[in-house]
Amino acid sequence: MGQRSYLVGGFVRDLVMGRPCKDVDVVVEGRGIELARIFAKHTRSGNVQFFENFGTAMVMYGDFQVEFVGARKESYQRHSRKPLVEQGTIQEDQLRRDFTINAMSISLNDGDFGELIDPFDGLGDIERRILRTPADPDITFSDDPLRMMRAIRFSTQLNFRIAEPTYRAIMSNVDRLPIISQERTTEELNKIVLAKRPSVGFDMLFQTGLLHTFFPEMVKLHGVDIVNGRGHKDNFYHTLQVLDNVAEMSDDLWLRWSAILHDIAKPATKRYYPKQGWTFHGHEDLGSKWVPRIFKNLRLPLDHKMKFVQKMVALHLRPIALVDDGVTDSAVRRLIVDAGEDLTALMTLCRADITTRNSNKMARILRNYENVERKIEEVMERDQLRNWQPPLTGEMIMEMFGLKPSKEVGDIKNAVREAILEGEIPNEYEAAVAYARAKWAELKGGA
Repeated sequence: MGQRSYLVGGFVRDLVMGRPCKDVDVVVEGRGIELARIFAKHTRSGNVQFFENFGTAMVMYGDFQVEFVGARKESYQRHSRKPLVEQGTIQEDQLRRDFTINAMSISLNDGDFGELIDPFDGLGDIERRILRTPADPDITFSDDPLRMMRAIRFSTQLNFRIAEPTYRAIMSNVDRLPIISQERTTEELNKIVLAKRPSVGFDMLFQTGLLHTFFPEMVKLHGVDIVNGRGHKDNFYHTLQVLDNVAEMSDDLWLRWSAILHDIAKPATKRYYPKQGWTFHGHEDLGSKWVPRIFKNLRLPLDHKMKFVQKMVALHLRPIALVDDGVTDSAVRRLIVDAGEDLTALMTLCRADITTRNSNKMARILRNYENVERKIEEVMERDQLRNWQPPLTGEMIMEMFGLKPSKEVGDIKNAVREAILEGEIPNEYEAAVAYARAKWAELKGGA
């Protein structure tokens, strides 16, 4: 086609760093969509998407997602992050990139095939493990404020230091972030949450002031109040430690969000009493009630994932409360049943919540925690509670007594459930039927 083309961006960066990458960006000095059509035909790639309005096309080639776009130069208006785009050269395209490590390209052309084009010393920045912008960082972030979130995300993922002028420019342009849709901001936030050490990114979000613009509930966790010489721990940094602890044990995004939100209502429930000191009574229940509002504000999914986080926040204190030798089996049964299929996730969160720096105290708490795990396992196996479902459903009760959906059906079902959890009857069908019949007779006699 006579069009000069280049590999650019993250693929080049990851190739240099020896990191796997399946997303390939090709910049064309000319008609990117036409080249994509010919590439797809030549490689017999059936899965092709064209985005005419954006001048881009995406082709699935084996495991690789190859995106083609024409080289561009951009200018911005103050009120919007959507640029005015004109056709440009590879040099102009590289200048508009967010960071020097993403502004390298590799020629795909005859004569200089495979040559690295690195006008802003991205290679040197990779060696120095530093993140900076090709252009003036104030202009870069003011033009497209999402790049501030991306700076912190890349710094967290790659363990790179943000260059001082770039970091200062983030702090100077915090008030520009709200022009970005919350969906885009949260997309970058979730990539930070999924990093190996997400606390690094959250601390930078806090220190720069970005976190204050979209997640004020988390910001309120920061700080320590002292009364009569008695202070509580800084719940912001405790939360970050719990998040890192979970990250070491699980890649589950929603379990990590459970760590972020497990103490979110502590500021609202904080009280000081001369004898007890600082308390946060009921923070787990209030925090669970806050989860839907926080998810809605952050444009996180309002489905079973949110329900899972709600459950984790509501139950996160329950396992460690079972440490006492005097705790009844019924309390253990209730936890097993309330947690259901998420019991393993809950126990992971509870283990992560142990953050004391006192080694003796840590050893004692871990021993207690392991005793709780044993106690739960014993009760679960003995009472057949693994993935427990009540032996009698509402439909079965209606059929037994010729009832229609009614309060009586719910009363009988709840009575059977409570009798099993309290250990009054075994977790068996025959015992549940006999108990239900006795309860029905009692209800009829009362009537």
